[in-house]
Amino acid sequence: MMAFSWQGVLLLSLVAAVSVYADMKLDCRPGFVTVVWTESRSQADPSLFRLGNCFPTSITAREVVFSVDFNDCNFRTMVTGNQLIYTNDLLYISSPDSSVLPVIHPVVCTYERPKDWYPLIYDPVFNTYGEGDLVFAIRLMNDDFSGPAKSTSFPLGSFIPIMASVELMNHQPLLLLLEECVAAATPELQPESNLYPIITNKGCLVDSKISRSKFEPRENPSEMHLSLQAFRFALGKEVFIHCKLVAWDPIGLDNTKKACHYVKDQGWELLDNPAYSNLCDCCDSSCKSRKMRSVLSGKLGIVHKAVLGPLTITDVNS
Repeated sequence: MMAFSWQGVLLLSLVAAVSVYADMKLDCRPGFVTVVWTESRSQADPSLFRLGNCFPTSITAREVVFSVDFNDCNFRTMVTGNQLIYTNDLLYISSPDSSVLPVIHPVVCTYERPKDWYPLIYDPVFNTYGEGDLVFAIRLMNDDFSGPAKSTSFPLGSFIPIMASVELMNHQPLLLLLEECVAAATPELQPESNLYPIITNKGCLVDSKISRSKFEPRENPSEMHLSLQAFRFALGKEVFIHCKLVAWDPIGLDNTKKACHYVKDQGWELLDNPAYSNLCDCCDSSCKSRKMRSVLSGKLGIVHKAVLGPLTITDVNS
C-alpha cells in the first residue's frame, strides 16, 4: 500500500487534503481527486466545463463536479525530489459568439513521493531541471507510455520508449521539442567521446532513416514521446542518451525549431502538422541555426540539456 502525505495544493502547508479557492474546492486523495466548481455567472453553461479531456461527473445549475482517477483526463505526473505531483487544467470552453469568458484554472495535487512509486534503480533515469517557472524532465517509460519503465535493459531491435516533458507551471503555453540527442557510453560528453547520433540538425530524427524509430503522436504539447529502436552502439555496456530539450512558442516553428521523422516510402514528415513537412526538407543537408531567444526575457523559447541513463542494450543472440 502506498503511503501518501496529503499536502495542501499550491500552498506550503495544509493539514487537510481539501483546498478551497474563490470558485473551486479541491479534494486530493490517494489515487484520485474531486474538483467542485461553483459557477457564479448565470449565463454560463455548466456542461461546457472540462477537466483535461474529461466531461463532468455531475452538474447542477451552479456546480460542476469531477471525481476522477489520476490515470484519466490526461493528468500530467512529475516527480521532483521527494514530491509526487499531478497537474491538470479545469477549462470552460465558451463559443466564439458567447459573452461568457472562458476559464482556465490549474488543478495541482502534491503528495510525498511513496518509496515504492517505482524501484530505486530508476532514479538515474528520471531527471528534472528547473528554469524559472519551467521544469524539464526526461525518463524511460513502459511500452504504452502510461508509466515508468520496469527495466533499464532493452534487447537489440526492441523499442526504448522515452518521454520528455516540460512542466509549464504558470507560464504561457509552449511546445516541447527535442533539438538534439546522441548516445554515449559516458554520463558526461568529452571531446574524445564516441557518439551515436539519434536526433540532429535541429530536430531531425536521423535514426529513423535506418531503423523503425519514430516520434509518437502528441497527447500534450508540453510532452514528446519517442520510440527509439535499440541500436548496436555500446552493445552490452552502459549507455547514456544526451539531449537538448527546447520549450518553444508553438506559432514560432521553422526549419530550426521542429520535430521531423522519416517515414518509409514517403520521406521526412513534420510531427505536429504533416501539411508543413517542407520544414523537414533540410534534414538531409543543413538546417541553419539562428540565435536562441530566451523565454525568461519574454521571447520565444529556452533550451535545456538533459541526460537519460544508464540503460543497457543486450544482444538477443548472446
